[in-house]
Amino acid sequence: MRTISGHLSRLNSLALPLIVMFAGVALICIGLVSLLGIQLAPLAWRDALLITIGLAALGYGLWQLSGRMVLPMGDTTASPDGELVMGFRRAGRPPQVVVLSGGAGMLVLAGLGDHVERMTCIVPAQDPVEYYYRAAGLFNFQNVYYVVPAPVPLNVMAELDDGTQFDVRHLAINPQIAEHHVSQLYLSDPAGGSTPLPRLVADAIRDADAIILGPGSLFESVLPNMLIDSFREAVGKSSARKLYICNLMTEPGRTTGFSVADHIRTIKRYAGFAPDYVLVNAQRIESDIHRLYAAAHQSPVYLSPDEYEETAVLPGDRDGQRRLVIEGSMVIEADLASSVIQYTATLENPNQSRAVRVLRHDGDKLTATVLELLRRT
Repeated sequence: MRTISGHLSRLNSLALPLIVMFAGVALICIGLVSLLGIQLAPLAWRDALLITIGLAALGYGLWQLSGRMVLPMGDTTASPDGELVMGFRRAGRPPQVVVLSGGAGMLVLAGLGDHVERMTCIVPAQDPVEYYYRAAGLFNFQNVYYVVPAPVPLNVMAELDDGTQFDVRHLAINPQIAEHHVSQLYLSDPAGGSTPLPRLVADAIRDADAIILGPGSLFESVLPNMLIDSFREAVGKSSARKLYICNLMTEPGRTTGFSVADHIRTIKRYAGFAPDYVLVNAQRIESDIHRLYAAAHQSPVYLSPDEYEETAVLPGDRDGQRRLVIEGSMVIEADLASSVIQYTATLENPNQSRAVRVLRHDGDKLTATVLELLRRT
């Protein structure tokens, strides 16, 4: 009996198509018997209707069943009865992706353009788009387009936790504020918030299958566009999957002391939504690199188990592994970074440089992880 129930339980995914097919065959048989046996002219339309409905039900059941199959398994360790019920679908068009980032972070993800139908990069509100066109021309990115969220650059300001205010573009070059963090982001001209959304931006957001926030500075690259009302509303209403690529390190003077949850809460505050998925680097940092960043008031942004609220299973996970959910976002740890050699110079000795190892988002790893996530969701 247990063996029989086991077989039947694995046919759950086939039940609906089989029931529809059975109903269709039954209706066809009733219609044929009635048509051949009774031969009553007034009821001929009823028999024809039964046969038509039966044929439609049979066709629908066959169509649904064609998307599923039962495969015999050679290795019976995965299933005691050696059977696996599978579904499949035909490959559709490549996804269309919108990226909200800026600076080097946007260029890191540009390799994704080779794998999507279209990748629209919406530059931060305060940045001239010409910078990105020049960089893109050097690398010859495919299917990558840069657009601006406003006709002219907007002046974005940041207020720190101590009350001081700075242009958001100057936060990274001011070491005196390294131990502080941004408490408020705003436009110097409030009228900038009512800037109408350019048609290219509106169309890209409307047609997007995924909207990716990052990689890049949270307050300088990801959030400034959310200060524009029409932009924020368009992204919030979009049915696209929303993915945030969390920073590898906290940013001095911007996100000092921030955890993964703090990053998500900040996005919810300015964007009005929590990302569907958040990618966090799982790679542990070597001690010499850690000391280098600690000297610059930076610390790794790791996933802390005490931050999560619940767990959920990512679609397509064969092992049923449960992922952490923080602030409504499913957080996924992955290897997203690589250490690279970077040459730096000081203002005191501009002609002398030294080689240091730093941690950077790896474009290939990011692209592979994002594509796998889009495929499974």
